[in-house]
Amino acid sequence: MERARQTQRQRFAGEKPGEGEASPVICNADMRSGEVRKYCELDDTGRSLMKTAMNQLQLSARPYHRVLKLARTIADLAGSSVIGPSHLAEGLQYRPRMSEG
Repeated sequence: MERARQTQRQRFAGEKPGEGEASPVICNADMRSGEVRKYCELDDTGRSLMKTAMNQLQLSARPYHRVLKLARTIADLAGSSVIGPSHLAEGLQYRPRMSEG
């Protein structure tokens, strides 16, 4: 886990706080939309998986970004520099479920 934290510290070392932001990004959970676009790039398979998930699960932008940030963390824990479909699938599994009823 410490290796993943170190990876994140290195990734965001050069990032400055955004306009109106008090602090810089230091971990994946802190990423704003610009950092998500920069550090959570997906290949064609990943984009297809997320497009399907957005349609089936009716994900808006905020939960979509949460899944991407979580998948980036899962990839970091696995020692992967890219977010793969398995990282996305695992991130989607951790998504809070709406109660039925």
